[in-house]
Amino acid sequence: MKINFKEPTLIALETMRSHKLRSFLMLLGVILSVMTLILVISLVNGVNVYFADKVANMGAGVFRVNRFGIINSEEAWVKAQRTNRKMTWEDYELLRDNLTLPKAVAGSVHNHGSKVRVGNQSLEDVSVNGMTGNYAYMATEEVANGRWPTDSDDEHRAEVAFIGSEVADKLFPGQDPLNKPLMVDGHEFTVIGVAKSIGTAFGQSQDNFIYVPIHTFLKVYGENTQSISVLVQARGQEWMERSQDEARMLMRANRHLGPNDPDTFGIVGSDSLMSLWKNLTGTLASGMVGLVSVFMLIGGIVIMNVMLASVTERTREIGIRKSLGARKADIVLQIMIESVVMSGIGGVAGLFIAWCLAMLVKWFTPVPMSVPIYSVVLAIGISSAVGMFFGVYPARKAARLDPIEALRFEA
Repeated sequence: MKINFKEPTLIALETMRSHKLRSFLMLLGVILSVMTLILVISLVNGVNVYFADKVANMGAGVFRVNRFGIINSEEAWVKAQRTNRKMTWEDYELLRDNLTLPKAVAGSVHNHGSKVRVGNQSLEDVSVNGMTGNYAYMATEEVANGRWPTDSDDEHRAEVAFIGSEVADKLFPGQDPLNKPLMVDGHEFTVIGVAKSIGTAFGQSQDNFIYVPIHTFLKVYGENTQSISVLVQARGQEWMERSQDEARMLMRANRHLGPNDPDTFGIVGSDSLMSLWKNLTGTLASGMVGLVSVFMLIGGIVIMNVMLASVTERTREIGIRKSLGARKADIVLQIMIESVVMSGIGGVAGLFIAWCLAMLVKWFTPVPMSVPIYSVVLAIGISSAVGMFFGVYPARKAARLDPIEALRFEA
């Protein structure tokens, strides 16, 4: 049987054109629900991509062995502070000399909140990082000019520095910083390299950093002030899990932990950070499902009532159709197509409004928004499904009309 979609679609469009205000109020619930759904998906998708690129990006196949892993409760944090001792240079040497599966092992140590000065210009809250020579091969930062500190610099405890673009722009405005001195917490360093600009993450600059040789760092700040972070680069993504297991085994053996004792250190990779982050954003998305469902329910009920009113208005027309041979299935299909078309138009309108709002937010605020293609399909599909579901009752009511009684009906 050939299904005629054209006529019911045109009837639905003509009905909406003839009753503009009623049509708008009818579709308002669908528009709001689709708009909310798309905005939430856009926010979650945009933030997830942004977090993966700006925060959780550790480099290709790289994970860290730290003093602390991922901690998501105050109680666990207090316990870890008590049980997890600092990672030392000996821990780094243990992993560097005994790991057999990874491609490379590097070390880094951090001091946040340093003061950097050049002449009368100063910069507060700079992140100063000590690094082994091979850290440069794993780093996500890229060189714009100059070079990274090397193993030779580290062996000679050279006071050289690789600086972020913000440090360069603010302390050396309009100048080439290479081979120029700068004071870091009262110690003089020579700039040997400048990094490419990274940008911001959630409004915080990612270019406010300095890298120095790790032994120079330990000489300046003391060997026991900070915990060392060990970066391990797997041979490939398929080696990540086995490399992490080998690192965990060595650390547990070195710390004399029993089979049932929890780790007193942390192993953190991009996947674990992303998993934690997606759990958080998933909670946000789940919370919005209730709101979207309410809007959808309201919109569906309004569509059903409008379609019932439409059936009443067109009782005589339906009677004529049935008397001329239209079957119940034909009447049901006609009414349901009209209902689906109306709700689908509401879905398209909600999608368009949401896309415009997402673009405005993206352009004029630091909040990342990204409308994925699947959300477009989802929005149209859900709105059409609402029209189909809530159009069943009016369609069945129309199909059950007695043709003789319907012909006698006076609107």
